[in-house]
Amino acid sequence: MPHHGNEEEHGSSENRSHGNEQENEPQKPVIHDNRKVDPKTGQARHPDQKHHAAGDTESGDALSQAEDILNSVEVPAEESVAQGVDAAAAEELRNDLRRLQAEYVNYRKRVERDRAVAGEMAVIGVLNSLLPVLDDVDAARQHGDLADGPFAAIAAKLENALKTYGLVRIEETGVEFDPNIHEALIQQPGPDVEFDTVSQVLRSGYKSGDRVLRAAQVIVAVPE
Repeated sequence: MPHHGNEEEHGSSENRSHGNEQENEPQKPVIHDNRKVDPKTGQARHPDQKHHAAGDTESGDALSQAEDILNSVEVPAEESVAQGVDAAAAEELRNDLRRLQAEYVNYRKRVERDRAVAGEMAVIGVLNSLLPVLDDVDAARQHGDLADGPFAAIAAKLENALKTYGLVRIEETGVEFDPNIHEALIQQPGPDVEFDTVSQVLRSGYKSGDRVLRAAQVIVAVPE
C-alpha cells in the first residue's frame, strides 16, 4: 500500500521551503532623492518644501498647495528631446512654467500685502472707535477727576496699551502749524512770532504711523 503520510510530509516540507525562500528574498531598496538641485530643471530645491498627499487634512492653505504643485512639476530636460519629445514643444513648456511661476510669485506677494493692509485697517478701526473714550479721559483729567485713584490707573493702562498699537497723541504747542496734522479754529496775532505757531491745543489729535487719524484742533498765533 502507498504511504500517504510520507507524501503529505514531503509536500509540507516543500511549502515550508518555498515560504522560507520568499522570506529570505532581499527587499528592493527605496531610494529618496535628497539632492538640493533638481537635475532636470537645474533649479534649487527648497529644503522646507513638503509634498502633501491628496485628502490630507493638514495640507495647509491654498498658497502652500499651489506652491507644492508648481515645485512638483517636472520640466522636460534636454535628454527628453533624444527620446522623441519635440524640442520646440519642450521649450514652450519650459517658458509656460517659468511664466506660471512668476505669476504665482506676484500673486503671493499681493496676497501677503493685502493681509498686512487688512490687519492695519483693523487696528485703525479699533483705534478710531476709542478716540471718544480718550477725549473723555482728557476732559476728566483737566477737571482733576483723574488726579489719583483707581480710575486714574485704568486710564493710564488704557493709554499705554493703545501706544503699543502705534497710537501717538498730537498735542505739542510752540511748534509750526502744519495743516496735515493741525486744524486751526482760531488765529490771533502773537508777539515775537515769525511764522504760524500752535499756541494752544483745544482738542488732541492722534496718528498711527504715518496715518493721521484725527487732526488736532488748535489756536494759531500768526505774525503781527
